[in-house]
Amino acid sequence: MLLHEIKGQYQAVFSLGDNCLPAIQLERNGLRPYSGPLDWLAIPQISDLNRLLLNRFAGFMDLSHLKVVSKVSDRLFLVEESFYQLYLNHDFFTHNNTETQLFAYSEVKAKYDRRVNRFLEKIATSQRILFVHSGGTLQQIPTLTSVLSRIVAGDFRLLHVNHAPVQGIIDHHCPQSKVCSLSLPDREIWNGNNSLWAQILSGITLES
Repeated sequence: MLLHEIKGQYQAVFSLGDNCLPAIQLERNGLRPYSGPLDWLAIPQISDLNRLLLNRFAGFMDLSHLKVVSKVSDRLFLVEESFYQLYLNHDFFTHNNTETQLFAYSEVKAKYDRRVNRFLEKIATSQRILFVHSGGTLQQIPTLTSVLSRIVAGDFRLLHVNHAPVQGIIDHHCPQSKVCSLSLPDREIWNGNNSLWAQILSGITLES
């Protein structure tokens, strides 16, 4: 699938990680009207993402699975969710949590439950959904696509964006009918590719 083939209108657009970058770019380009459950965390392995999706988030962020790894800053803790091997560094603040006790757990869990429930409702009812994933290899994407085919009721497309020592947007002409796989320059990925992301996401709209 080529880049121009994913253009069009969708009922929902969601980031699938593996970090915050897809959510940042979706928001920057007007395609993130609400938060998804994977927007602000890191899930490094696609195998763990597949398991999370197939399980429909069962057991996700149970308190027994959480532990503080370190301080990200004076304001925030890095917290590991060991069941799905994912990491949160935007949710647990140092002013109302400690390294041994997450006092704000109930509030954070309720927030994620709302996001998970919205995600599950959208994949069950939307006619057409776009998912955006950054990281992993092109060889791992067929398994992720297979998982999405099992849990998404309607039609979907997957935009897979990786970073490599390239110039500009490289379209890999992915042979999968639902997948567009691109490479972007691997320098200053958080802000240096803003114009390229805008080019990628132009022509993609959300149904009102």
